Amino acid sequence: MLSDHFSTVSTEHFVRTEAVMGKRKFDDEQITIILKEHQAGVTVADVCHKHGISEPTFYRWQSLQFGNVGLEAKRVRALEEENQKLKKLLAEAMLSAATLSEMLAKTSKGRN
Repeated sequence: MLSDHFSTVSTEHFVRTEAVMGKRKFDDEQITIILKEHQAGVTVADVCHKHGISEPTFYRWQSLQFGNVGLEAKRVRALEEENQKLKKLLAEAMLSAATLSEMLAKTSKGRN
């Protein structure tokens, strides 16, 4: 009798854990599309009913997306700064290569 209780508890725990840890029903792109539906004027209740999600799930997705906006903006800014530095380095390297090429052409003409 006691062992039946423990096997039931552990089985219930396993089923709950598997449900939580299972495959996601929606990927990031789909979540973004669902959130944009609401931004376009559809009510939260209608969006949730249409896609079969709960309102707390919708609001969790919304908060995660808006939380990432600030981080995404910082990341984009950092990438833009790095891109500018790399462009400057490339321009300097190309100028050096052109200068060396000209000098080499002048010295090789003088030897002929």
